[in-house]
This record gives sequence, C-alpha cells and structure tokens, in this order.
Amino acid sequence: MAKRRKFTPEFKAEVVLEALRGETSQAELCRRYNLSEQQLSKWKQQVIENVATLFASTDQQSSEAAERIAHLEQLVGRLTVALDIQKKALTFLS
Repeated sequence: MAKRRKFTPEFKAEVVLEALRGETSQAELCRRYNLSEQQLSKWKQQVIENVATLFASTDQQSSEAAERIAHLEQLVGRLTVALDIQKKALTFLS
C-alpha cells in the first residue's frame, strides 16, 4: 500500500510559482518534484481561485479582529465576576 505524501504550503507555493513563471514546463516540474500533472494543476487552480484574498482590505480584517477581541474581553470579564462570586461564597461557607 502506497503511503500518502504531505506537502507544506511553502512547497506548494514554490512549485506553483515556478509553474506560473513559465520558465519550466509543467511536465518538467512534475518530473523534478515527482508530482502528477493533475496535482500541480489542482494547486495552480487553488492559487488562481484564492489570489483575490491577498488583496482583501486589511481594514475589514482588522475590524473583524477588533470585534473578536471585544467579545473575548467581555467573556473574560464575565468569568472574572463569576470566579469572584465563587471565591466569596467559598469563604462565606467555610
């Protein structure tokens, strides 16, 4: 039974960029890195489909991060209050 190989995102990016530059044929890249042409085509398609996300507004990403941080801070506040109540109840009952 053949063992499946796993490729790092860095390796995939390197191979796809080489293929997109066009300096080497896709067949040559597949031979060099021992890949199937289908696999390389799939990676290229993934890059093409997701390239627009590289240019997504960082403002949108930072606002999403700010919302997440605000939510987590609220959660920490609630947990702190709950812990304080439990500590006081424990000292009261002791």
